[in-house]
Amino acid sequence: MNKRLIDPSEPVWLNGPHERRFELLLAIRVFWEFIRGFRALHFVGPSVTVFGSARFKEGHRYYQAARTIGRHIANDLGFAVMTGGGPGIMEAANRGAKEAGGHSVACNIVLPMEQAENPYLDKFVIIRYFFVRKVLLVKYSFAFVIMPGGFGTMDEFFETLTLVQTKKIHNFPIVIMGMDFYKPLQEYLQFMAAQGTISVSDMDLILFTDDPDDAIAHIRQYISKNYTIQKRRRPIWWLLEKA
Repeated sequence: MNKRLIDPSEPVWLNGPHERRFELLLAIRVFWEFIRGFRALHFVGPSVTVFGSARFKEGHRYYQAARTIGRHIANDLGFAVMTGGGPGIMEAANRGAKEAGGHSVACNIVLPMEQAENPYLDKFVIIRYFFVRKVLLVKYSFAFVIMPGGFGTMDEFFETLTLVQTKKIHNFPIVIMGMDFYKPLQEYLQFMAAQGTISVSDMDLILFTDDPDDAIAHIRQYISKNYTIQKRRRPIWWLLEKA
């Protein structure tokens, strides 16, 4: 049985206006979710977020590819690996980071069928709302790696891509790994460009590759131009913060 039960009122919270008390409590819960996420991730340092399916098992080639990219992010960039915290691709990327001696963090999500945290995490926060989780996964990331996945992965990819396209976030490299898996998607994006619904130049916002070295080089190029070293923040004891 799921230990993190979902509030039965949540699935209907978008069904138009509710009582004012309900709306106020919802706003407070959302605000508290953000505060919890900010506190948990404030000291993780620069990260690269890796997304992909929770369904691939350890022996699968995509699992192994995600494990490899996690190691490269930790070794070659010195960045933390951030994921959604669950099994499959997420576990593999976190595992690769840990094996390389890097930092491994996650934003997990409360689901009707419980998604347990994978065992390769240095730090994680459990989030109730998907939209809060997506904000956190982008806020603390300097790049985005998309491994093969399903609806959730596509949601995260297209939302982030839209933010980059509309310049809501700048200089944010997006790498898609899994050329055979994503070939139909690549072709459809080219079709969209041909139809004029996106610009041809929008295709340059994404790197399609199977090579971890190409992925890391692409990310490093963006980081070298746009990332500046900031003074490391220290926990404030009277705020009960922990590094």
